[in-house]
Amino acid sequence: MAVVSISMPDELLDRLDEFADEHGYTGRSEVVREASRKLLGEFEDTRLEDRDLMGIVTVLFDYETTSVEERMMHLRHEHEELVASNFHSHVGDHHCMELFVLEGDLEDISTFVGKIRATKDALTVDYSVIPVDDFDPIAQNR
Repeated sequence: MAVVSISMPDELLDRLDEFADEHGYTGRSEVVREASRKLLGEFEDTRLEDRDLMGIVTVLFDYETTSVEERMMHLRHEHEELVASNFHSHVGDHHCMELFVLEGDLEDISTFVGKIRATKDALTVDYSVIPVDDFDPIAQNR
């Protein structure tokens, strides 16, 4: 097995070690391997391939980190055919939230989410994806 060196903030490393201890992992490497497999497999759901999808992406960042807000603006324009709606809100005293509503296919949504996740200084990135091509709200509530 290859050995890989990565950089991360001390706070994240501490959280990673605590998580490993609390959940019975043999160490941080096992946690990172499992998280990596999960991340890589997120958009490999064959039930979502070749379907019209809607995605909701939320990004939280410190409002003083203007580079994140600028990056969100650039991504919104770069992917204007995918971004159906975009909302910016102030959260608490020092944070902003960017919300994107996406309409497209799995590959385009995956690419967009990947670019947001790669944005330096974004505190959290969360998303959900649902198919809308055969959406029947009555059947969903049965």
